[in-house]
Amino acid sequence: MADPNCDLNSPLLHDRAPEVSLDVNGFIDRGSEAATTPPENPFEFLGVPPLALPPMSPVDPFRNHTPTIAGLYEWCKTILCLPIAAVRLVLFGIVIAVGYLATVAALCGWKDKQSPMPLWRCRAMWITRLCARCILFSFGYHWIKRKGKPASREIAPIVVCNHVSYIEPIFFFYELFPTMVASESHDALPFVGTIVRAMQVIYVDRFSPQSRRLAIHEIKRKASSNEFPRVMLFPEGTTTNGRFLISFRLGAFIPGLPVQPVVVRYPYIHFDQSWGNANLLKLMFRMFTQFHNFMEVEYLPVVFPDESKQQNTVHFAERTSYSMANALNVLPTSHSFGDMILLTRASELAKERCSNYMVEMAWVENSFNISTSEAVVILERFLSMNPDSFGRVELHGFLNAYGLGCSSLSEKIFGYLDLEKKRSITFRQFLTGSAQIRKQPSFWRACETAFAQCSSDDTMDHTSLEQIGRVIQSTLHGAVNSETLRQLFDTDADVYVSKDDFMECLQKNPLLIALFAACVNDP
Repeated sequence: MADPNCDLNSPLLHDRAPEVSLDVNGFIDRGSEAATTPPENPFEFLGVPPLALPPMSPVDPFRNHTPTIAGLYEWCKTILCLPIAAVRLVLFGIVIAVGYLATVAALCGWKDKQSPMPLWRCRAMWITRLCARCILFSFGYHWIKRKGKPASREIAPIVVCNHVSYIEPIFFFYELFPTMVASESHDALPFVGTIVRAMQVIYVDRFSPQSRRLAIHEIKRKASSNEFPRVMLFPEGTTTNGRFLISFRLGAFIPGLPVQPVVVRYPYIHFDQSWGNANLLKLMFRMFTQFHNFMEVEYLPVVFPDESKQQNTVHFAERTSYSMANALNVLPTSHSFGDMILLTRASELAKERCSNYMVEMAWVENSFNISTSEAVVILERFLSMNPDSFGRVELHGFLNAYGLGCSSLSEKIFGYLDLEKKRSITFRQFLTGSAQIRKQPSFWRACETAFAQCSSDDTMDHTSLEQIGRVIQSTLHGAVNSETLRQLFDTDADVYVSKDDFMECLQKNPLLIALFAACVNDP
């Protein structure tokens, strides 16, 4: 029999006196008020706004997904393929030697390397190009799937491609024999350097503005003349894992000439062929011990510069990047070659989870006007703070690196970076916070004022560590480690701190300007 008190129209909870009363609204109001109260900004005297960052992308575009031989199938296949690998290695050595000798013969007596290579020398280079195809065969690329066709040199004098492995330059050397843009270090490689010179490669030092300007001039010169081969660039500037398309460098798009994008894929199940952050020798060994390695090359429609926006190089690069990302069905990211440099530096210092030190360097460069080499210097300072396995630094490590005692001001400096209020900071917060302070127009004036206050009328060109320590202590109201102070400011170890030493220290450690706030505000 049904319960008369339970029908479809009766309420689920009967009215009765509450056993516990909780003032929820009052609790939330008080908590939200505390949470939204902004911390005091120790850099407000420079006009620096509070630090605000968009969420960090969780992806790692450089990670090879099969860094080691794993699983019974892979081990059995590797052991089974060892005799095949030996044969392939012999073939590799033979064709490298033949290609090298053919290239030396083709280049013999050629002096004017600024002019296009004579036609007969180009024909002689076909021997080396066929050797390049044999090299791909020795690596297990027995057949390569192609889709589309390369446009004629007259229509698209510049070709751009995503960069996943060292295999693409070998393939395109055979397929197109283009003029490539490459790092100067490639010229010194044995055997390879000679072959690279035959391609009339445009060398560039990525860290030299002058070298980059000269490279862009050469790209324009060679791409504008049909007597030269087409020019080929890998605008990402480094290899990725092929699952993302990182930020493009603009060298291929500055000339304002039509560009043909090409995308390369390496389908796999057990072996990720991407170079990324993988060890080169291990990668080569695993290529030798595969039955077959798959590679697909797709030539995309030519992208023409927009006549109404011909000078907008960034827009041209973005349209090309979108075309390639759409063909690959991948996401573009704001990572760049600079992130690989940061990742490599963290790896050299044996840090765990090195991807924690990537910052989407393309976005950082555009937002804060800081170069990769400057970011590396700031990374080394951050790593001296003893970050944990997740790449986070706590207050104690932060203060020790700067030789500061715990005080209200030092905690405010740390709190300025601690956006998540976890009592720890990431490298991204440390880098962008430092860069935001340094890009303020008033920063350099404040540095000069601080130096003037630390020096006396008799010694306007230098000061002493003792005087700097006294000024800092008067602001900090706490102890300062004199040895750390010497390492920071006296970079040439000559006892005195020159103006150049002082300015260089604050350039590398802009957070320290807060320690001179009192003398800057009241010179």
